[in-house]
Amino acid sequence: MRRTLAWTGQFAAYAVLMAFIGYFSAAPAYSPCDPNKAQIKLSFRHSGPPKVECRRRTPEEIAKLPPNMRRSLDCPRERLPVAVQLELDGKILYSAVIAPSGVWKDGPPHSYATFAVASGHHRLIARLRDSRRTEGFDHERSADVVLLPKQVFVIDYRA
Repeated sequence: MRRTLAWTGQFAAYAVLMAFIGYFSAAPAYSPCDPNKAQIKLSFRHSGPPKVECRRRTPEEIAKLPPNMRRSLDCPRERLPVAVQLELDGKILYSAVIAPSGVWKDGPPHSYATFAVASGHHRLIARLRDSRRTEGFDHERSADVVLLPKQVFVIDYRA
């Protein structure tokens, strides 16, 4: 009798747990974004040039260095930041200056951003500056795109 009661209680507990998990696996309905909007995703990983140009060492400087470090060029590792701008229908959607990654600031900057936008026809312009210039951009790409509801449009920069 006790054994039957224990088995029945265990079965009831498992049934309640399965019903709980079963309900929440399908309901309530969840949508990560508005079903009437489209998404634009910007993703890139790109290194700028070195922050300082390499310089040639003098013979006296080379002689002072240990034998295993005697190189004629002195090239600092740090790189320039990368400026990114994303424009949608004449309005700036995203603008950032991204510093290089890494302890020595010599790694590529990373950027990943997602934007929910109205579906329909759009004029999209992506700009990137990876040089020493202070104004303007080195790379620019524009496109007329038609975004459908729930569509994901990915912008990725490849050198």
